[in-house]
Amino acid sequence: MTAPSSPLTHFDAQGQAHMVDVGAKSATRRSAIATGRIEMQSATLALIASGTAKKGDVLGVARIAAIMAAKKTSELIPLCHPLALTRVAVEFELLQADNAVQCTASVDTVGQTGVEMEALTAVQVGLLTIYDMCKAADKRMVMTGVRVLEKHGGKSGSFVA
Repeated sequence: MTAPSSPLTHFDAQGQAHMVDVGAKSATRRSAIATGRIEMQSATLALIASGTAKKGDVLGVARIAAIMAAKKTSELIPLCHPLALTRVAVEFELLQADNAVQCTASVDTVGQTGVEMEALTAVQVGLLTIYDMCKAADKRMVMTGVRVLEKHGGKSGSFVA
């Protein structure tokens, strides 16, 4: 007797977690864009903007951390496939009116599975790095709105939020 099908692909017919078999899928170009932001006190944003934070270039370090995180996603998220990423780009925008920094990560590969998790991981680790570098000045920072904006490629096609 087989269990009812589920939209949750990381579970087998018996409800056990497993890594999805993507072996029969064709390798295609896949991309994803994710975003999120960290809100802070205006003085903290000014520190970031001026480059005078005690620990150095906050956004430069956060960009490298985000890129590294995208590359290590399969080591952090148990059922993610290791992927050969062809591009990771991370941008930060200072949102003066909101006392926030917006992080956007774009990730590309040619492979058998998508890169949404890599883009989301990049954004979250980029934001965490900003928190880490600025926590001495502002412990009330809040990360919010982390989400996929777009994904393209594969059987399910394109998604645009």
